Amino acid sequence: MLILLCIPVITFSLLDLEKEKENEAIYQAFLREQQIKKDIEEKIYLTGKFDPSTREDFIVIPSKYTTGVYKMYLRKETLDAFQKMAEIAEKNDIELNVASATRNFDYQKNLWNNKWEGNTLVGGTYLSKNSPDGFDRFRKILEYSAAPGTSRHHWGTDIDINDANPMYFKTEQGEMVYAWLIKNASEFGFCQTYNLKGPVRPTGYNEEKWHWSYLPLAKNFLQDYKRLIIENDIDGFAGDEYAKNFNLINNYVLSINPECL
Repeated sequence: MLILLCIPVITFSLLDLEKEKENEAIYQAFLREQQIKKDIEEKIYLTGKFDPSTREDFIVIPSKYTTGVYKMYLRKETLDAFQKMAEIAEKNDIELNVASATRNFDYQKNLWNNKWEGNTLVGGTYLSKNSPDGFDRFRKILEYSAAPGTSRHHWGTDIDINDANPMYFKTEQGEMVYAWLIKNASEFGFCQTYNLKGPVRPTGYNEEKWHWSYLPLAKNFLQDYKRLIIENDIDGFAGDEYAKNFNLINNYVLSINPECL
């Protein structure tokens, strides 16, 4: 009789255990699905395939801080840090403005394609005429321009200050601006992303004294890029068939000033 009474208890316990396992499996599947959705959204963001004007975490840069007449956007945190830096710089008779800010995939694609197709000068020449070989043309553009989908300007964390031209930083004013940034920018979270290439940074873009990155955000985005983006994700622009020859992620996206890592 005692045995018969225990059978329902044991049966119910087994059923409860099976139900618990089933619920746990459903929950884990839900978590995996949510993570996949999150990763897809993050990949879209990291490769710049969005419109910053539609996002609440981006904001228009006030015209007093820009060199152009068109709207520029940054992440709110980046803009706040830049404004604080510009205000302090002004007290030291240094004027800081944003020459280029967030550039989404389409914007970067337009810049890239114009250089590829010979509509924009690159190093004083039209590459469509002077670099008919696609590999050489791709490599030449990469000296200063990121392929669409690989630019840090996609993230809303990176800015070009005053003038994206090496010649500006050889002028007296440009030298003063750069010296001030080297001394003070880190206090506001900014780092010169592309320093001189050498033993420590043998690959990547040429030195860009104008390109500064807001590290409190950019550091995390760089790690996410390394984790989520693969070479096959880099396409959709003129000459993209050559992208696989350049190992763009390791040799360009990840090849930055060690102080910015």
